[in-house]
Amino acid sequence: MPARAGDDQPDSRYEDLIDDLMGEPGVTPPGGGGFGRSACRFNGKIFVMFVRGRLVLKLPEDRVDDMITAGHGVRFDANKGTPMREWLSLDPASDQPWLPLAKEALSFARSGPASRGR
Repeated sequence: MPARAGDDQPDSRYEDLIDDLMGEPGVTPPGGGGFGRSACRFNGKIFVMFVRGRLVLKLPEDRVDDMITAGHGVRFDANKGTPMREWLSLDPASDQPWLPLAKEALSFARSGPASRGR
């Protein structure tokens, strides 16, 4: 169901976010099954997803550290017991705007893996 104007439910906000990201070169919408079914991808690599009611973004490790320090979220854990250093799970109560964060994650995805380790 399409989001209504002023609808701030997280799932509706995420649908709106995906709509805003479509049309960016190399970006594909969520689809498929299993892990990552809610994920938006750049050239096949996940950069933003919606997991357990939270926006999850792939950002540089120092940016994730800054966001956590500022109280905007926690490191994302894919239920394996190990928080992922380049993944932020945004606190639903955070006042951070989603679209600029998603575009920041997209920019990070575009930067390629050459300078990043696992």
